[in-house]
Amino acid sequence: SYGKVRAMVDGRGRRVQDAAPSTPVEIIGLNEVPDAGEIFMVTDNEKESRNIAEAFITQGKEKLLADTKARLSLDGLFSQIQAGNIKELNLIIKADVQGSVEAMKQSLVKLSNEEVAVRVIHGGVGAINESDVILASTSNAIIIGFNVKPDNAAKDTANREKVDIRFYRVIYNAIDDIEAAMKGMLDPVYEEKIIGHAEVRQTFKASGVGTIAGSYVLDGKVQRGCKARVYRDDALLYDGDLVSLKRFQDDVKEVAAGYECGLVFEKYNDIKEGDKVELYIMAEVPR
Repeated sequence: SYGKVRAMVDGRGRRVQDAAPSTPVEIIGLNEVPDAGEIFMVTDNEKESRNIAEAFITQGKEKLLADTKARLSLDGLFSQIQAGNIKELNLIIKADVQGSVEAMKQSLVKLSNEEVAVRVIHGGVGAINESDVILASTSNAIIIGFNVKPDNAAKDTANREKVDIRFYRVIYNAIDDIEAAMKGMLDPVYEEKIIGHAEVRQTFKASGVGTIAGSYVLDGKVQRGCKARVYRDDALLYDGDLVSLKRFQDDVKEVAAGYECGLVFEKYNDIKEGDKVELYIMAEVPR
């Protein structure tokens, strides 16, 4: 940012003509709000200040893009994440005031857990611009706009690069959406769910298939594609996939309790009359 100092106000709200080192003042006249921590330089005229500001902006863009490309091309950057199977959710935050940027950063970074790391790779004040979109595109980031909108160039680039931009007026809405996105990145967790039991009443041999276990469903149901355990005298003989489920000669999706069916187990043919079969599935646990 640059501009002509049109007024200065000290910490007590009084207008002042000059400010010595270590003196906090509010300056009126800049063309846009600078980020916290930026260097403030004084020049003799506005033209010189504009040239310096534009040079800094150009250098900053080039360095930002170069650094981002370097990061994306080095596998070593992700070695720590890969070693622990951790994923990253990259965010760019733009807001109307610096306080909102910092509040959003702190709230969203706290969502990190042992499986997904939330990284705010850039935060700033003002409208979402083309540089923000380019950075998001090269780093697979989502742009969060808090009480701000993108300029026309940013809109065009975002549409072309398919960059996701989200707009919010309430911090908690942003947190809810990011949490939902993180749940989609988590590795699914499964738990065993027993769906039924059956008893082998008769066995058949079929060429190209193996042994078919003619069975009676005792309770629950048998479901195509489920898993099965075969027990004989309470001893576990098989634990694996059910590869075929038939009623008479027809393939069926499921067979309920009280009905007979034919079962074929993957690479297992040592089936005898009286064997007990426990059917189960691995159900995904909601996050």
